[in-house]
Amino acid sequence: MKEALFSRGQELGLLDAAFVVAVANLESFDFFPARGIALSYVRDEEKKWGIPILVDLKGTLGTAPWSLPTKTSSVLLLDGQGTLVYRYSGRMKDEDQRAFFQTLGSLLGREIPEERHP
Repeated sequence: MKEALFSRGQELGLLDAAFVVAVANLESFDFFPARGIALSYVRDEEKKWGIPILVDLKGTLGTAPWSLPTKTSSVLLLDGQGTLVYRYSGRMKDEDQRAFFQTLGSLLGREIPEERHP
């Protein structure tokens, strides 16, 4: 999903059209020495993708109002007023990615075409 989002955003010149907030739930790694190793991995991912990653060491986003699952990744899309318009947790299947990009395109006011494979 990260690769598809980045490549389409780059291809369409949309990298500055929306903000991506990635969240790493590291609640289960909040002890020595695992915390340092996990944080190092997150920082490497930040450099790789060029986006900041919010680190949740206490599982805060697993509580209301977000109530995100703590054992998997989640994707949220918010509109300009901060209203949740799309939510998905877990590994995305192809049809789920299509729904995500369709919703994102609606928010940006343009169609985001399917990813092209060489």
